[in-house]
Parts: sequence; C-alpha cells; structure tokens
Amino acid sequence: MTQQRALVVRGGWEGHQPVKATELFIPFLERSGYAVRVEESTEIYADAAAMAETDLVVQCMTMSQITAAQVAGLSAAVIAGTGFTGWHGGIVDSFRASSDYLHLVGGQFATHPGLEPCARHGGEEDNFLPHTVHITDLGREHPITAGIDDFDLVSEQYWVLHDDLIDVLAVTTHPTQAWHPWHRPVTSPAIWTRLWGSGRVVVTTPGHSLDVLEHPGVRTVIERGMVWATRTASAS
Repeated sequence: MTQQRALVVRGGWEGHQPVKATELFIPFLERSGYAVRVEESTEIYADAAAMAETDLVVQCMTMSQITAAQVAGLSAAVIAGTGFTGWHGGIVDSFRASSDYLHLVGGQFATHPGLEPCARHGGEEDNFLPHTVHITDLGREHPITAGIDDFDLVSEQYWVLHDDLIDVLAVTTHPTQAWHPWHRPVTSPAIWTRLWGSGRVVVTTPGHSLDVLEHPGVRTVIERGMVWATRTASAS
C-alpha cells in the first residue's frame, strides 16, 4: 500500500501558536503511517505537482494573505480528492480577503463574544467564556464524533457565518446578554464537514490555545477528522 502523504501548512498570527499547535498532531500523523511535510507558507498550494500527491492538508494559518494562484491550487487539489482540515482561526479565520477560500471552507469566523465589560482586564481572557459544544444527531452517528459526549470549555466561543452546504456535527449557542446587541440566542456550527468535488473538508472551531487542543474531546475530533478527510481510494 502506498504511504499516505500529509502536508502541514502553518504560520500567520502568532497568538494561535501555529508551530506548537501543529506539533501536537504531527506525531499522531506519523504514528498513523503518514509521511508528513511541513511548510511555513501557502506558496506550496500553487505547486500543482506537490498538491496532486498530497492526500491531506492540515492548515494552521490565522488571518494572513493568500494569492489567487495559491487558493486556486488548494481548491483544485481538494476537488481532485485531497483532504483539508484544521481548527479554530487556523482554518476558519484564514485569508479574510479571499471569497474563493471562504467558498471552499463553507464558514467564516465573525466574532467571539466577550465577558461583561466591567469584568474585562485587557487580556485574551476577556474573550474566554464558559460554553458547551453540543453534538448533533448527525454527529452522534458520524465517525468523527460518534461516542463523544457534549463537552464544556472555557475559551473563545466562535460565532461563524456559514452556508447550508455543510454537515454540522456539533453546535454551540451564544446566549443573549444585556451588553450585546443581539436579541435572541444564536446557535453556531462548532464542528462540520463539507464535501467538495472528490475531497473532504473538516472544520473544528475550538482550539484557541494548547490546553483546548489537548482537551480529550477536541483532540479526538481533530485526529479523527484528519483520518476521515484523507483522500479515499475512490478519489485517487
């Protein structure tokens, strides 16, 4: 059997610790039999030959810029069967100026609501809220999330704008608060998959910090998502 090839693309905003975060998962990929290549920029996406032989892309690249050729190369690879996955801002808050990238992923970070203004002190903890990630009925049967119970986090709770061409495996609900402008609770996808051509996309929105990535539920979802997204034999 040909060894599967994973491409880890990392960089962007250092607040999400792209090197340390991806280093948490590279050993899993290697133990699972992948040959792992690491790139510190998105230039590789424009290399058609390299992308054609890649079975899985794991991206941790918050914000940043991407060229039209690079996003076209990534999209073409996914359509041809390359899997694409990531967590938190590294996949769903990447390349804000690229509508083509947004179209590929199916959702875009909008905000992470914060604490009551009088409780804020100017640090990242101002945006750490206790919240629950609820597994959906679909998620309870999907191989990525089957057997995982709803779990609680105290971290950034992503509010995501999205389309209907995603299969939502877990959600989280933003409540109404006196200091916020919305008037009813808003439920946002927290984990989803997307079929794109012959490829599979998996997005996990929790993962702001290393401790969240090491949470058993989050880590299991990310690792299973890598395996599930990987190019299947039918897409080869």
